[in-house]
Amino acid sequence: MLKKSDIDKSKLAYWCVVSGSDIWVVNDELPFGTAQSLGLSHELAICIGQYNDKPVYWVNDAELNQSLELTSLRELLHWSESKFLLASKAIQYGHMSQSMRFCPQCGGRNFLNHNQIAMQCGECRTLHYPRIFPCIIVAVRHDNKILLAQHPRHKTGMYTVIAGFLEVGETVEQCVAREVKEETGIDVDNIRYFGSQPWAFPSSMMLGFFADYAGGVVKPDYSELSDARWFEVNELPEVAPHGTIARQLIDKTVEDAAS
Repeated sequence: MLKKSDIDKSKLAYWCVVSGSDIWVVNDELPFGTAQSLGLSHELAICIGQYNDKPVYWVNDAELNQSLELTSLRELLHWSESKFLLASKAIQYGHMSQSMRFCPQCGGRNFLNHNQIAMQCGECRTLHYPRIFPCIIVAVRHDNKILLAQHPRHKTGMYTVIAGFLEVGETVEQCVAREVKEETGIDVDNIRYFGSQPWAFPSSMMLGFFADYAGGVVKPDYSELSDARWFEVNELPEVAPHGTIARQLIDKTVEDAAS
C-alpha cells in the first residue's frame, strides 16, 4: 500500500471523494486523472487499493476547497463488484475519520494515521480501526414460497428478506433464527451460509444465509416492519434491487424452487 509520501501529484489514478454515504462520480465513473488535472489535493489523499492496474485514492470532501456534486452510493449498485467495493471502502474510511474523532479509552483527540489507515489517539497513541457491524440477512423458503418483508423506510413498497444485527454472545446461526422469530413469529431450521457483502450505510458487513420454514404463523412485528408474508416465487412483488445481497438471495431462492 502506498504511503502518503509516495503519492505523486502528476500520477494517473482513480479518486474516491466522499462525504457520508455520498461519493463524487463523473459520467457514472470514478474520476480518473492526476491530482493536478482534477484540482485535488494529493497531500490529503490515501491509497486504498488498485483498479484497472491504477491506484485508487480516498479523500474526504470536507478537506477540499472546491464544491463537488456527489452521488449516493445506493445509486451505484449497478457498478461492477470490484468498483463498488472500492467506493464502499472509501466511504467507510470517511465514516471512520468523521465519527471517531476522540479516543474511547482516554478521551484524547484522534488523528488519522495515514500508514495504518486508522484513527490514532494523540495522547495514549491507541490505534482505532474502522468499526464494522456484522448483520445477518436471510431468505426463508417454504416449499415454493419465500418470506418477504416490507420496511417503513421503503417508500416505494419494495419487499426484501429479513435482516438484523448480530448481538454479543450469539452465533450468526442463532442470530438468523432470533431475527426471523422476532420480526415474523416463525421458526426456521437448516440454516446455511450463502455469502457476504460490505454495506457502507454506514459500516456494516452483511452475512447472507438461507433457511427453511420449521413452524409457526407469520405475525409481523409492526414496530419493525410494515408487512411480512409468504410469496409464491413466480408471483413476487417489487423486490430489492440488483447489486444487493438481498436480491442475490431472492434470485437464488427462486432459481432453486424452480429446479
